[in-house]
Amino acid sequence: MSDSQRVKILTATESGLGQRIDNFLVRKLKGVPKSHVYKIIRTGQVRVNKKRIKPVYKINLKDEIRIPPVRIKETYKIKPGEKFLERINNSVIYEDKFLLVVNKPAGIAVHGGSGLNFGLIEAMRQLYPYHHGLELAHRLDKDTSGCLIIAKKRSFLRLLHSALREGKVHKCYLALLSGKLKQSLVKCDKTLKKDTLKSGERMVKADTAGKDSLTIFTVKQRFSQATLVEAELITGRTHQIRVHAQSLGHPVAGDSKYGDEQKNKIFRNLGLRRMFLHADKVKFPHPEKGEISLSAPLGDELVKFLAKL
Repeated sequence: MSDSQRVKILTATESGLGQRIDNFLVRKLKGVPKSHVYKIIRTGQVRVNKKRIKPVYKINLKDEIRIPPVRIKETYKIKPGEKFLERINNSVIYEDKFLLVVNKPAGIAVHGGSGLNFGLIEAMRQLYPYHHGLELAHRLDKDTSGCLIIAKKRSFLRLLHSALREGKVHKCYLALLSGKLKQSLVKCDKTLKKDTLKSGERMVKADTAGKDSLTIFTVKQRFSQATLVEAELITGRTHQIRVHAQSLGHPVAGDSKYGDEQKNKIFRNLGLRRMFLHADKVKFPHPEKGEISLSAPLGDELVKFLAKL
């Protein structure tokens, strides 16, 4: 019987302290789709100290974690190709002993799962095999490009997560909004609520029953059919910029989920082949340097599209 077909009982050590159980299992069960990881948690097959837990459960020292038998299909073991790896490697804009920052290309998911064999983090682990603890410090939507922080050390990951909770991580995006935004500065504080459609697709909507959210939009440049803005995230809700922009009546150009289909068609005819949302700047605490501020250059395809406008 292989290891994947046996029940495993693991005792949590310092390296797992404070980590969410879902992230812990994704790391331990390499090659298993994330959707299946959530399924074995949801159905109670994963137990901590002989009790059922939720995906957000944070691991404590000496927790006994039961992991059920899991079969890893060969199709799950497909690895990124050389061209994909080269593209990701060329996207690294900063590295030190604690972290890496990647200018994530649009169209690439940050991790595998939901029908994807691999994502950016799997590629990074293949590129940096000598760093065994590479973890996503946060996430970006598949169609969003820009600054993505990857932790090399658990200590830095805990530091950044703490800073995120305390509002000490500053993120600014560049977004092209449909239509002309009249005000030069707009503070959108509509509360946001997650929703799931019958199809299983995750959606977010402005709803008074949702969570507090705040995005500050500052106009950078106006065009005849669109407005380029800097969007500063004060909170970090799922799809926050996209839903706040939609709620203002100026959805992000090229956004197939929350955008305007007719306007997106016009933008496509002008050459926009993706959503115009880019994580431009990030500033965060650093264990040795105090604070780091980084910027990811806008992709050539977006620069050329702005020139056409």
